[in-house]
Amino acid sequence: MQSNKTNFDECIEQGGLGRHETFTPRYGWLKKGYDAVVNDSGVFTAPDTIERLGVGKNMVSSIRFWCHAFKLIETEGNGHEKPTELGNRLLANDGWDPYLEDIASLWLLHWQLFVPKLEVVNWPLAFNKCNLWEFDIQVLGKVIHNAAQKYSRFANVSEKSYERDASCIIRMYCEGSSDKDSEIECPFTQLRLLNRAAERNSVSFDIAEKSSLPPLIFAAACFSYIASYVTSERRSISIQALTYEPNSPGVAFKLPESAVGYYLDEAVNKLPGLSLVNFTGSMQMHFEAEPQDLYWEALQTYYGADKTK
Repeated sequence: MQSNKTNFDECIEQGGLGRHETFTPRYGWLKKGYDAVVNDSGVFTAPDTIERLGVGKNMVSSIRFWCHAFKLIETEGNGHEKPTELGNRLLANDGWDPYLEDIASLWLLHWQLFVPKLEVVNWPLAFNKCNLWEFDIQVLGKVIHNAAQKYSRFANVSEKSYERDASCIIRMYCEGSSDKDSEIECPFTQLRLLNRAAERNSVSFDIAEKSSLPPLIFAAACFSYIASYVTSERRSISIQALTYEPNSPGVAFKLPESAVGYYLDEAVNKLPGLSLVNFTGSMQMHFEAEPQDLYWEALQTYYGADKTK
C-alpha cells in the first residue's frame, strides 16, 4: 500500500521564499514569460534578456519567479526552462485563455501557489495561519514570521523579509492597497480575497462564498489537492477536510464549509463519476477515477464549454 502524499509541513520544508523582487504579478507578465520560454528555453539566462523582454533586471527575475510559482514553466536538468502542461494548455496562443481574460483562470493560478513544490511558502503560511479579523502589513509579517519558526530552513530569515512578503500579499489581493503611484494594479485583486478594513491601512480576508469562482474550477482544485496531499488509494474525502485541512481549497479560497458543499454539488451535474454522499452525518465527495485525471477533466469541461450560452 502506498503511503500518504507529501504533507503540509514537508511541503513548507521543501519549499522556497522565491524572488518576486517585491513585484506582484502584473497584467501581461505571465504570457510574456511563457512565450519567451517557448521561443527560447535559455531566455532567462541569456545576456540580452532585459532587451528581449523589454523590462528591467528586477522585473525579469520577478516574471521568471511568478511563472514558476504558478506552475507555468519549470526548470530542466540543464538549468533552462520549459513550459509545463498547464502552461501549454492555458497560455499557448490556441490555449484555453492565453491572455487571462476569464477570471476563472486567475482562480486556477492562485490555487497553484498551494500545490507542491511551493515556490513561495509565505503565501500558504499567510492563508493557513492568519486567522485575525483585521491586520496590516506589519501584523501579517509577524504572523508569517512566527509560523515559519517551526521550520529549520526559514527560522533564521529576517523579519523584514516576511514583512516584504506580507506587503506583496496584500497588494496582490486587495484592490487599491498600494501607496505607490507607479504600482500597476495586479490582476489578482479581482479575486477580492482581501478587502479594506475599517482600521486605517488594515485589511481582512473575505471568507464568504466567491461569486466569480466557477464550480468546475473549484472541483479541479479539490482533485489537485487530493492528488498532492491525500493517500493514493482514497476515492472519497469529506467536505470538512476540503474546507479546513492545511492547503485545502477551502483555505486557499477562504470559503465556508457551506460554499464548499455548494460548489461541489454544482460540479456533480457536470462531471460523470463524481458524487456527494452523506455518510453517518458527514458529507463526502466520492469519485471513481484518478484525482489527477479528474483535475484535467474538470478544467477541460470548463474551458471547453460554451460559456456564452
